[in-house]
Amino acid sequence: MNVPLLISELSRDEGIRLKPYTDSVGKITIGIGRNLTDKGISREEAYHLLNNDIDEVIGELDKRLPWWRRLDDVRQRVLANMAFNLGITKLLTFERTLASIMLGSFGDAATEMLQSQWAKEVGPRAQRLAQMMRIGLAPEEMS
Repeated sequence: MNVPLLISELSRDEGIRLKPYTDSVGKITIGIGRNLTDKGISREEAYHLLNNDIDEVIGELDKRLPWWRRLDDVRQRVLANMAFNLGITKLLTFERTLASIMLGSFGDAATEMLQSQWAKEVGPRAQRLAQMMRIGLAPEEMS
């Protein structure tokens, strides 16, 4: 079978939608006819999407906070985790937190993180990330 031709035909017949929508029979659908309601996505597809999203987050951090690359790996991961969760625009509203990080005042940054509305919303995630920011180690590295 000519798979490239089938792809072209399905693209024409199904259309391509880059955001979820409800199809003509009430199924949540995305892409070129992917029925998310019944089929969902595979684990491999989920990690493929995650890797794309991580690349985007890193690109945004590089563009908007170029100094973040001077941080150690653990604190870079904290910022990337927060940017992934919040989006870069919302992360940039953490002005005191970011100023403290940039100055190397990681304890102050952790305190600021925990005093945010975000910390109330994400609970244990904020506690874990603030601890990583404060001491420069991930929980699995603390034993």
